[in-house]
Amino acid sequence: MSMQILSGAQVFDGERLLDNHVVLIESGTITSVQRDAPSLKGNRVALQGGILAPALLDLQVNGGAGLMVDGGTDLAVLQRICAAHLRLGSAGILPTLITDSPDATARVIAAGIAATQARIPGFLGLHLEGPHLGPRRKGAHDPQLIRPMTAEDVARLCDAARNLPALMVTLAPENASPEQIATLTSAGVVVSLGHTDCNYETARAAMAAGARCATHLFNAMSQLGNRAPGLVGAVLEGNSVAGLIADGIHISPATLRIALAAKASGLFLVSDCMAFAGSDLQQIVLNGRLISRHAGRLTLPDGTLAGADLTLPQALKTMVETVGTAPARALAMATSIPAGVISATHAYGYLAPGRSAHLIHLNADWQLGAVWQAGKLVESDKC
Repeated sequence: MSMQILSGAQVFDGERLLDNHVVLIESGTITSVQRDAPSLKGNRVALQGGILAPALLDLQVNGGAGLMVDGGTDLAVLQRICAAHLRLGSAGILPTLITDSPDATARVIAAGIAATQARIPGFLGLHLEGPHLGPRRKGAHDPQLIRPMTAEDVARLCDAARNLPALMVTLAPENASPEQIATLTSAGVVVSLGHTDCNYETARAAMAAGARCATHLFNAMSQLGNRAPGLVGAVLEGNSVAGLIADGIHISPATLRIALAAKASGLFLVSDCMAFAGSDLQQIVLNGRLISRHAGRLTLPDGTLAGADLTLPQALKTMVETVGTAPARALAMATSIPAGVISATHAYGYLAPGRSAHLIHLNADWQLGAVWQAGKLVESDKC
């Protein structure tokens, strides 16, 4: 196979935006990221401006292509969801199960292990958001299914972590002890605090036990107050990382600017998307409850937000054009930073020689123009 030369766009390598650089690809692998030169020989693909970057990583994906991650999820469903998100610009995702029964959780874990063994493209592991959450901050989660963590739960999660590329678990300290958090962390689980009304001191104790992430910062958690810093304060002060839903609805642009100013690193973007992603669906039923899509919002009948109608390229556009984030920082929040959260920087999040050529091209308006998987063009000017 001849050398492919992607040129004509700024190149984001995972840390920096590079002008007058090209990406050279051969047999699906990046061979070089270097300054352009007329002497370079190969099949040149001339991009019309914009940015060439690593394909994105999304650590909170509840569904896509009309399918939800739920008790009926199997290998085929995970494959379809991963494929749908590849077309939306994400080289890898953590399919996410929201609060459900023990049986449903076990089935999703089994499907995830099968996806790992089958090497499904784009499958990076699982995110289990619940059921061990705080009832007062349940959001759209079914309160009838929220419950304390048991020894059996801990054993199941530890076993899953040993058999998955990555496992993130969102829990509330109200329903999981520091000892349980420590055990999960020792087994390799990425413990993320979320859907919790815990105070600052409790949050810090959970972090000391090993929790190092927060799920959709600011949403469904104790807020920053003058005498009660809450989970938000603990995250902004400490070394933990945190996901953000940058759709202009879940978090005010001003609040996003404050978070970015307070925390120099460790913030990353998530879509928190539902089955609507990559589809024309207007309504779905989840655990017997109707979720409707209207004007960029997903809501339950009472108006509660139920995930987000968002893709990561849209989140990048919000961060740069509405929030005012420097493009390189925004891009890192969807590539190298989430790769670091799940210890996947050896394969994702950066453009460098020897890595698989998973890339995206974003045009000057932050619209997704093209996606490459292992050097093969997947989608162009359709997203």
